[in-house]
This record gives sequence, C-alpha cells and structure tokens, in this order.
Amino acid sequence: MKQKQTFSDKVFKYDQELGNVKIDLPDSYKLINPYSGRNKKQVLQIVQIFYQKYFNDNNKRRLILGSSPARRGSAITGVPFEDASNLQKKTGIAIANFHVSNASSNFLNKVIDKYGGRNKFYRDFYLNFVCPLGICKTNSKGNQVNCNYYENKRVEEILTPFMISALKKQINFGIDTSVCYCIGSGQNYQELSKINKKLHLFQKIIPLEHPRFVTQYHPGDEEKYLNKYLNALTYK
Repeated sequence: MKQKQTFSDKVFKYDQELGNVKIDLPDSYKLINPYSGRNKKQVLQIVQIFYQKYFNDNNKRRLILGSSPARRGSAITGVPFEDASNLQKKTGIAIANFHVSNASSNFLNKVIDKYGGRNKFYRDFYLNFVCPLGICKTNSKGNQVNCNYYENKRVEEILTPFMISALKKQINFGIDTSVCYCIGSGQNYQELSKINKKLHLFQKIIPLEHPRFVTQYHPGDEEKYLNKYLNALTYK
C-alpha cells in the first residue's frame, strides 16, 4: 500500500519542480531561481530538512503570501521569509556569502515567537509568495536590484499564468482556503485580490503591512503591528 504523502513531501516535490521553471522576461529583468541555481544542492537539502522538521504531517494550514522573494533573502535560501543565518542554525547547512539576517525575517520571527514558537506556527501556517521565484532588474547604474512582479505591467502579464498555476498547486498541499493572509497591504493585496475575484481561490483575503514598511517607517509602532498580525492570525 502506497504511503500517503505528507505536507512536507508535497512542498519538496513542488520546489524541485520549480527548478525546471524558465521564463523569459523583458530586457533588464530576470528570474532568480534558487532551486536551479549554483546553490541548488544546498537549497534542496535545506528545504527537505526544514519542511520535514515542521511539516511532516497532513495538517490543514492557512496560506500567508508575500509578493516575491527578496534577491538576497528567500530567493537564495529557497525557504520563504527565513534568512540564511537562521536556516543554518535550524538545519546545519550553510549557504556561502549569505549569512545576513533581514528586517522582514526578524519581524516575522517576533510574530512567530508571539504566536507560540515555530512548531505551533508552522503547524497552522504555510508561507510563500504570489510569485514564488525572485525577480531582479538591472537599474540605470548597471546594478541588480529587487523587483516585485507588479512593478512592470509586461512582467506581470508574462508571470500571471505561472503565478496562478503555483497558487493552485500549493492549495492542493492541504490549504485551508477560508482565509489567506497577504503580506503587503498595498499593490500586492490589490493584485492578489484581482486574481481571487476571478478564480475564487480563497473565501477571504486579509491584508497585513509588509514588515519592511513597519521596520523602516514605523519602528516605534512595532508592537502595534505585531499585535495586528497576531489578531489576524487567530481570526476564526
């Protein structure tokens, strides 16, 4: 008798499949794919260890979606919103030259701690992105910088079929679709809401301010935003 796939098994298979994704974007834009890049072996090891540690079950989880992975953050580690230094502590695997913590990860770590710790949080939630692969663009100075899928309409048009397919695949992991949380209460929320209005993937989408918005512009109000996250996550 074939053993039933766990949530962890499904995520790992999905991430392996993401390694085959190749999408041509307009000049100066490109996808960052950690599952097929130079650190592919380490990334897939990290992914497997991380998800087996926290998702080795068949629990129903609610989905929390950012816009797209940061160029030097999740677009490198392969685990949404988890920075390389924290993943090294959790898995024992290092990714060369990427050991910096970032503001988004630090803020979400505080949310996770307030919720009751990683075991409890990941038992109830699964984090990813509307666009699960990173995007960067080359600016006028020739430097690569982060880019969100919605910053360029042509880029968004090209990526939308991929993003919709990715959302549907992840819902099939065992997602509780009664509510989805959107990190980014501005354009990411607007664009995800458009997709949801057309496809009815989720009954409700709750927008939450991006951690970077909190840490950069409202650091003195961090506790207020932490409590807002907690109140939303315990929504029934």
